[in-house]
Amino acid sequence: MSPAAPALRLPELWSELPPALAAVWDPAAPWALLGAALDAVLAALPSQAIASALSPDVHLIGDGIVIGKGARIGPAAVLEGPLLIGDDVEIRTGAYLRGGCWIGDGCRIGANTEVKRSILLSGAKAPHLNYVGDSILGAGVNLGAGTVLSNFRHDGGEIAVVSAAGPISTGRRKLGALLGDGVMTGCNSVLHPGVIVGRETEIYPLVQLRSGVYPARSIVKLRQELEVATKRG
Repeated sequence: MSPAAPALRLPELWSELPPALAAVWDPAAPWALLGAALDAVLAALPSQAIASALSPDVHLIGDGIVIGKGARIGPAAVLEGPLLIGDDVEIRTGAYLRGGCWIGDGCRIGANTEVKRSILLSGAKAPHLNYVGDSILGAGVNLGAGTVLSNFRHDGGEIAVVSAAGPISTGRRKLGALLGDGVMTGCNSVLHPGVIVGRETEIYPLVQLRSGVYPARSIVKLRQELEVATKRG
């Protein structure tokens, strides 16, 4: 008989999920929300329901595209269904949303930012040259410029979440980060596949965060030394 998988103790993540997501979410395996559960929610969307005026330069691809009231979508944005965009969302020039996404009310997605198969809860922001792959951003999350949520191992192997109890299998080959409400990342930080960050934690610029579980209300710092030398000659 194989040994039982170690239990994963999770920090506080999201205070509230939209009803459609809350109905299919497993708090013991929050990454599972990005699998068949998200597929089922997006499959229930109408073929197309657009409540905001769109520029003719916005590109809609596929079915199941829902856009709420007050959405502001810049030219050359590419929106690939199935996709839900809530009310008062801003999507800037050249953004690319694909793979099945849920974008909550009041979110902001920046110019040339790519969001692939991800959930952004209300007020989450990926505003400046970000990559968000197979990830969940809690309410009010803000990604600093150039933040990357990486979702794939170089060897293509299954992604495990590293914990004090040992590695926890997720059963997924693609998984980015799960960020609790109010998490903030600094510019050019990189979160490796399988990162879980508790609510209101701050991650400093240039940090490379490896797979693991990081507690709520923490500060993750990168310490470095600079040497300034006088030029010769």
